[in-house]
Amino acid sequence: MARRLFACFGRGSSSSRNEVHAHGKTNGTVVEAPPSSAEGPILVELFSSQGCATSPAAELLLSRLGRGDFQLDAPVIVLAYHVDYWDYMGWKDPYGSSQWTVRQKAYVEALRLDTMFTPQVVVQGRSQCVPNDEDALLSTIAGAPRFPAPSFQANFQRPTSESLQVTLTGALRSKVDDNGVNVMVALYESGLVNDCPAGENKGKVLSNDFVVRKLEKLCTVKNISAKKTVSGTVTFTLWDSFNSSKCAVAVFVQNSSHQIFGSQNFQLPDDI
Repeated sequence: MARRLFACFGRGSSSSRNEVHAHGKTNGTVVEAPPSSAEGPILVELFSSQGCATSPAAELLLSRLGRGDFQLDAPVIVLAYHVDYWDYMGWKDPYGSSQWTVRQKAYVEALRLDTMFTPQVVVQGRSQCVPNDEDALLSTIAGAPRFPAPSFQANFQRPTSESLQVTLTGALRSKVDDNGVNVMVALYESGLVNDCPAGENKGKVLSNDFVVRKLEKLCTVKNISAKKTVSGTVTFTLWDSFNSSKCAVAVFVQNSSHQIFGSQNFQLPDDI
């Protein structure tokens, strides 16, 4: 029998300006970077779906992780990507996107896995586990390499009621060679609650946190020192129910294999 491409584990438009440029004075709300430490957060990426019967338990575990319920040696940044390949099972995930399926596929290839499955956690772009196992999740995080957090300062503006503009200026705090890296910016939302009237989670009330709604590339950089200033702007197209108090922005540095070399988090200002 041919191996299945997908598995639910436990069961048998946005735009961006992508360039490195000098920082200019802008209006808007500025959020200062927190004091930098020698080692920054660990990026924990969850691939999940409301159409997968075993994903809600993983979502709960990752929500606890992101809230700081576990004693860890390092801070974490949690991002949840809802894939779309379970939408045919009777319930279309309202946060599902083929963009996140493509991202998961890139990890499957980079980590030399046989199948795509949910729920799945990828830590620092280098290792993965099934997040229904708390011990396995915490062990994977504990063994992950750490890198300095970038020292970006963020400027937030609302050019229109339907858009959010984020300008970032700072240093990556890691040297970049001629292979280059991409600086990515994710806009994510927490406190999402949905009734699920169909599919494998029929009759359940599903809670989701750290759900990535938008992801854009700030810039690509090559051959720069750890202290060199990098600056760029991304503009996110917002959704109808956008609520800034439920949203935050994560910035992370990744290479062509999606390995992470530093990450940073910003809460959106109250007055944006």
